[in-house]
Amino acid sequence: MKKIIYTMLIGGVLACTSACRKYVEIPPEQVKVLSTAADYQQLLYNSTTIDPAYYYPIFSGDDAGTNETNWQTGLNSTTANVYTWSDKIYGSTEEDIDWQNAYKRIFIYNTIINGVLKSSGTDQEKQLALSSALVHRAFDYFTLVNIYAKQYDVTTAATDPGVPLLLKPEFLGDLTRASVQKVYDQIKADLTAAIPALPDSPDFNFNPSKVSAYAVMARVLLNTREFTEAERFANLSLAIKSTVLDLNTYKVSAATYPTRVNNPEELLMKRTSQFPVAFPISADAESMYDKINDLRYTIYTTAGATLPNPSFIVSRGYNKSRITSDGGYLGPSVPETILIKAECEARANNIAAVLTLLNDFRKKRYNNSAAYVNLTAISSDAALHLVIDERKREFVARGFRWFDQRRLSKDVGFIATVTRVFKGITYTLEPGSNRYTYPIADKYIALNPEILQNPR
Repeated sequence: MKKIIYTMLIGGVLACTSACRKYVEIPPEQVKVLSTAADYQQLLYNSTTIDPAYYYPIFSGDDAGTNETNWQTGLNSTTANVYTWSDKIYGSTEEDIDWQNAYKRIFIYNTIINGVLKSSGTDQEKQLALSSALVHRAFDYFTLVNIYAKQYDVTTAATDPGVPLLLKPEFLGDLTRASVQKVYDQIKADLTAAIPALPDSPDFNFNPSKVSAYAVMARVLLNTREFTEAERFANLSLAIKSTVLDLNTYKVSAATYPTRVNNPEELLMKRTSQFPVAFPISADAESMYDKINDLRYTIYTTAGATLPNPSFIVSRGYNKSRITSDGGYLGPSVPETILIKAECEARANNIAAVLTLLNDFRKKRYNNSAAYVNLTAISSDAALHLVIDERKREFVARGFRWFDQRRLSKDVGFIATVTRVFKGITYTLEPGSNRYTYPIADKYIALNPEILQNPR
């Protein structure tokens, strides 16, 4: 008998989605039966469950961490393991919260996808709930396959183990890992099916729309190195929304910085499931900034010693989560979409277009009290380096760098060997290493022997 892949905590709301016999006309007391399209849509409005995307990859990238002893000794064993790219992350009986929570959400999405069209309500209501669930499911499977499977490679994706691909709301089922290619095919199919019924823009950025679905597709296609198509979808998204915050508005006081629901840059709200009060950025990441004029440095980061209960003093701390009173934002955004477009232009050798995109964007990030100096490049390779450097600055401490390190291992000269010292021991991570793929928790393999472990 196959064991369940996660612990089910959704409760009575899903109790009668499929198990109730059709002749039962009166629902049990205190149990919500999903009978209308609105009932299914409501499942997507629980932001506590739906919004989080991942947590631990923010510690693994070369933009995170410090050698300071107090911070290192304060990490729990799981965080220490992801920080040092260990063979095992969890103990034999421990849950992997990123894996577990993703599959919990996928169960909800599958419930909607497989049930809403049979509910009562207008066709428009049903299609919107269905399409929204498809976008969310695509996002979570994209996250899972990029944490627990090898980086997409067109020559090996058909045989590289991906993740279990569950498409129905079942507790018991085959949990054999689908290939990386099959997972990506499903992600693209979900987004393609979702787009027609979505509104151009969301009522609130918690809800999927065309602008965010296009941006998610652009992210996916960038990862599969389909650069022409990635730019096409980036353009479709930017044609609907291209607003970039001018950080000069907040350089005197960040008190008016927009909350997540009011932030015009955020296209679909996804966030870290947790965020440490004091999070150090690496010396390498700090060195990327113009410390005088780059407002991302002066607004979003602060001296570690000034943070509440500092566990590090010398290193710079990432402070944006305290400004917004929330975790790091991980969903598609206007800045990411612009930088995807810029990267695709660089790979197409359109240097002038790259420089225009980057300079226009950076002017909204640099202090306008000083004259802005335009970036220049004499080759497409140099232009591509400029884009990747800008991604590192823009997306620091959100896990984006970890995923960039994975995909850019396919490009010579972009990712170096990473070295960090943890409690006196030196750890190294070479480009393309098996350590760029997280191990699957032993608990899930013990319960489900068909799940193969990743090589270490």
